[in-house]
Amino acid sequence: MIFQSMKMAWHAVVSNKLRSFLTMLGIIIGVVALIVLVSIANGATSSVTDQISSMGSSYLTVTITDDKGNPLRLKELSDFCEPEEVDEVAPVSWTSVTAKTSYSNGTMTLTGTTGSYADIQGLELFSGRFLKQTDIDNNSYVVVITKDTATELLGRVDAVGESIKLNGKSFLVVGVLSDSTSLTQGAAVTSSSDSDDSDSSSSSVQLEGYIPFSTMTRLADNVLDVTMFYASGTDEDSLEPAENALTELLMERFGEDEDAFSIVDQSEIMEAMSSVTNTMSLMIGGIAAISLLVGGIGIMNIMLVSVTERTREIGIRKAIGAGRETIMLQFLIEALLVSLMGCLAGIGLSWVILKVAAVVMKNSMSFTMDMKVVWLSVAFSVLIGVLFGLYPANKAASKKPIDALRYSG
Repeated sequence: MIFQSMKMAWHAVVSNKLRSFLTMLGIIIGVVALIVLVSIANGATSSVTDQISSMGSSYLTVTITDDKGNPLRLKELSDFCEPEEVDEVAPVSWTSVTAKTSYSNGTMTLTGTTGSYADIQGLELFSGRFLKQTDIDNNSYVVVITKDTATELLGRVDAVGESIKLNGKSFLVVGVLSDSTSLTQGAAVTSSSDSDDSDSSSSSVQLEGYIPFSTMTRLADNVLDVTMFYASGTDEDSLEPAENALTELLMERFGEDEDAFSIVDQSEIMEAMSSVTNTMSLMIGGIAAISLLVGGIGIMNIMLVSVTERTREIGIRKAIGAGRETIMLQFLIEALLVSLMGCLAGIGLSWVILKVAAVVMKNSMSFTMDMKVVWLSVAFSVLIGVLFGLYPANKAASKKPIDALRYSG
């Protein structure tokens, strides 16, 4: 009986191709909106999360907003390593300089720091070494650069031992990082700097380097004392003990004024970001689901028209013995078939749109079809087909054979 009902439902759908397509269009648009919008939201979330993760998520960022007329000196920073809860600390400061070599030139973002920075951030060296304490003590003119920077400025990756002029001062390259890094804070410095070398080969690559913090205070006019530093904790599972220890020291250092400084846990940023993006995905999914509901109303509308058109057919079938359940099942399957066909077409169209979006974005953002959302679309389409097909099916099944046969249309 079910097979026969499905066969008749299929015949009813294909016999009115244009009407069936227009009915399915609401479901197609709803499914495409749901899958594409949620996939784009997930892709954007993944991109932002990866950028935050690349900055590291297992360290604390301490920012001094009011030094009380007693600025924090570089030599004092070692005091913040004394608590057993704190593993390492590293000052950070940024500036933008003009980098020149005999091969090329461009604007470089410099980070002034100490050797502990590499351990806190988990930087890996391709060749050479990172900054040492002797570099800090001697205000050495040494620099550690990224592989991209080495390629852009010197034409090759093995740049250890080469010299680079930064704002006219010669710096010795002592190390090359294995991976390029993305300095969010440093990028802000770069964007506000004067980049008048428009024909520079570094226009497509951000040039980045690391120099001793003590040298940075001589090179940059806006860097004198420590106003920001990173700190890592000895507890691998939680940074809370380290945060409490640093808070105690900073409160003592700045006259018990909690507004004089701020401590940010990167892992808390990740958790907050995850919460916000999950809420955004749910909201976008909810908005897209409204389109599916509109598509469901279209199905109900067209099924009611179909029931009216086929009143005599219903009367004849009932007259030759078809029961209420048989008539109802036929129209319910028909509504479900239209809904599922629209859903499948929507899934296919969504796949094409996401592929095109990936090409347009040039892989700067990953767009993948989330199978959970796909199955959710299928389930939602089935639910809509049943719910919005139930009333027309019940109306068809409730017709009396005599009245149905008398109907002249």
